[in-house]
Amino acid sequence: MRYTKTNYPDSMKFLSEKERIKAIDIANDLINKRKMDRKKAIPISISKAKEWSEHL
Repeated sequence: MRYTKTNYPDSMKFLSEKERIKAIDIANDLINKRKMDRKKAIPISISKAKEWSEHL
């Protein structure tokens, strides 16, 4: 199941909307294309989304 703007992990609730959308995109990529476990993909996607937002 893919994550969406309305269906995402609770750990992403504290992110801004832009960060959350980016984290969802990253998580979906890690899980679906790279076959990464969800438990590993979620924290990585959150971290990468925060890094991304700092460089806007």
